[in-house]
Formats: sequence, structure tokens, C-alpha cells
Amino acid sequence: MTRVLNVVTNVGQYVGTDHPTGLWLSELTHAWQVFEARGFEQTLVSPAGGAVPIEPRSLKFPSYDRSAKAWHADPARMALLEQTASPDEIDAADFDAIYFTGGHGVMFDFPDSEGLQRITRELFERGAVVGAVCHGYCGLLNTRLSDGSYLVAGRRLTGFAWQEEVLARVDKLVPYNAEQVVKERGADYEKARLPFASYAVTDRNLVTGQNPGSAKETAEAVAGLL
Repeated sequence: MTRVLNVVTNVGQYVGTDHPTGLWLSELTHAWQVFEARGFEQTLVSPAGGAVPIEPRSLKFPSYDRSAKAWHADPARMALLEQTASPDEIDAADFDAIYFTGGHGVMFDFPDSEGLQRITRELFERGAVVGAVCHGYCGLLNTRLSDGSYLVAGRRLTGFAWQEEVLARVDKLVPYNAEQVVKERGADYEKARLPFASYAVTDRNLVTGQNPGSAKETAEAVAGLL
């Protein structure tokens, strides 16, 4: 059985403000569908474990599509977001891939989660697939390998672009410029010509997608490697 660990946020608002945020639902649901269709077993984990808030803007058109609506209307699916595992409960040896979802909440709780870093490092170093979509790459920013180097150093990748933050009118709310930080970590950052266009990058066992519209493409690339 191929097993995928989906990572989601516990943060429901931009820290220091009253602006809500959370999981960008379609970034989870599109990937879940791709993995489910292939018979993969899936688990949800979050930095603190427990409940996962949903970004209100992800419940509006166009992100609130058939996939997201179906999940949101299904009590059993929604219950999965109330009882996610914590990193301490996860043995990386049990999984074949990790997939970091996005939403601006992840900018606050993904980067410094030592538990997520441990899982990601162990998976990556044994050649398992590490995937991230949109802001999910914030979960890779501070992850170091056993030799002390950054996981993203020297790797081609993508993720939510600063231009997209500006266009989404949240550039004054986000705690840092993720695109700039990942470049400072030594990554070879790429992005699509047009903002919000689907774009995914595969560099060996690292798969990343740029924005919410890239979730399906990113998940299919992860599945392809698996």
C-alpha cells in the first residue's frame, strides 16, 4: 500500500491581526482525489495536531469548485479536519510521500515545526517524494538535511510568488516574502509567466506547485513518481 502524508495548518488568522486565514481547501481536495483514485492510503497531519481552520476565501469562486464543495458538504470528510495527527504520532518510515498544502496559515506554523522537519528530512534522504503546493513550500524553508544544508539548496522549485501576494492584496499581512526567503536558502526558484496559472516543477524527488490552481498538476506529478 502506497501511503501519503498530507500536511495542513492549525492557524486560523494572520498573527497579530483579526484577518482570518487557514487551509486553502481545494489544495487539499484536488490532491486527495488524485491520490485516492490511485488507491493510496492518506493521513492528515498538522504542526499541533487536532483541528484545522479553513481559509474563508477558499470557499468562494473559483477555488470553491466541485472538489472543494463536495468535501465541505461531507460530514465525514470535514471530521478528518477536526482530528489530524501531530508530528510526534508520525513515523516517517510508514510513508512514501509527504504533501504540504497551503493557505496563508501555513506561513506561521509550518516553517519552525521541528516535527515536520524531522519527517521531511527522513523521507527526503531515503528518496521518498516530498511535495508542496502554493504556500506549502514554507514547510521546506527551514528544513535542513543531516549534513546541515538546507533541503531546498540547489533544487529547482516553485511556490506562491510575491507578485501573487500583491495581487491577492495580502502583501501587507504576510509575515515574510516566501519567494525571497527560499531564494536566500539557495533554491533555484521558478514561476509561470502569468500569475495564478497552473505551474509545477519536479526536481528528482521534490515536487512543487506554484498556486491553488496548481494542486492537481502537482499531485499528479507526485503520484507519477510514486
